[in-house]
Amino acid sequence: MNEIEIGRGKRARRAYSFDDIAVVPSRRTRDPEEVSVGWQIDAYHFDLPVIGAPMDSVMSPETAVAFGKHGGLPVLDLEGLWTRYEDPAPLLAEIATLEPALATARMQEIYQADIVPELIVERLRAIRDAGVTVAGALTPQRTQQLWKTVVDAGVDLFVIRGTTVSAEHVSSRAEPLNLKRFIYELDVPVIVGGAASYSAALHLMRTGAAGVLVGFGGGAAHTTRRTLGIHAPMASAIADVAAARRDYLDESGGRYVHVIADGGVGTSGDIVKAVACGADAVMLGAALARATEAPGRGFHWGPEAHHSELPRGERVEVGAVASLEEVLFGPSKVADGTTNLVGALRRAMATTGYTELKDFQRVEVVVAPYEGG
Repeated sequence: MNEIEIGRGKRARRAYSFDDIAVVPSRRTRDPEEVSVGWQIDAYHFDLPVIGAPMDSVMSPETAVAFGKHGGLPVLDLEGLWTRYEDPAPLLAEIATLEPALATARMQEIYQADIVPELIVERLRAIRDAGVTVAGALTPQRTQQLWKTVVDAGVDLFVIRGTTVSAEHVSSRAEPLNLKRFIYELDVPVIVGGAASYSAALHLMRTGAAGVLVGFGGGAAHTTRRTLGIHAPMASAIADVAAARRDYLDESGGRYVHVIADGGVGTSGDIVKAVACGADAVMLGAALARATEAPGRGFHWGPEAHHSELPRGERVEVGAVASLEEVLFGPSKVADGTTNLVGALRRAMATTGYTELKDFQRVEVVVAPYEGG
């Protein structure tokens, strides 16, 4: 493994972002109509390898239903405004009009309201009644408090999502969440993350998780690198976690854990490269927040943006560029990779000669830093 000398006392491995790599066409091409982009996790099949990020600017119960009917997997943030307020629409409208200098402080105030368990049940029921796969997300800090409410409400998939989630959290102040015991005792599949290294992902896989989120989420709205000095270039992170999946497959005697790219996947080209590096699916935030139906009204933020003590995210303006259907399937009226995300993935797979996502994970890639051409 090639390492670079930072100084005499520190060496580091070179890691690559999506902008640093490119997919290489092969000797064969395919017809895009013959390409399948469907995937399955546990008993649930989806037509699109796209998960709607559990962020208030991306997923409301209404947009979750629409996204699910388009073939994706929507995940509702069960610690967001929809489980704190009976009608959060006026607050979402207010957040979209806040002056940038005042946005963080005001959002901290808005999100101080208590989570109402009855609203969790009500929001998840609305999604289930529409015939869409039901998935909800909690942070590790809230999981022990609210998991029973969530499971009793009838989720199909349970997501535990944080900036960094480990299988072994050490605390002298409180009994930490024991992921292995928790997942083993739960009757529904669990997706957990973020993880960004081989060893962290392997430990999460050993807890029994059905899927592992790679990255820190909220790429467009995240300031974790500035505030905590933590960052994981996504191409290398996905490849590392895909290697952990391969080794765990052998270790467990054939148990396949899905790898989901979460964070920094902003355009169709990023989705293509995420799968090429080994991802089974991608979790999209900003890319879906650009839809005109998105509850953020052209703005995007994650839970880190309103952390009560150390915000490490911000509300960003992504614009409302097209309908959700056009964002996913086109037709595209721009050439910047923000619309017709699924069509672009199909075309990239067809151009390189692949018709299945799992096969496309083996496509050749090269290191080719982006120069703007």
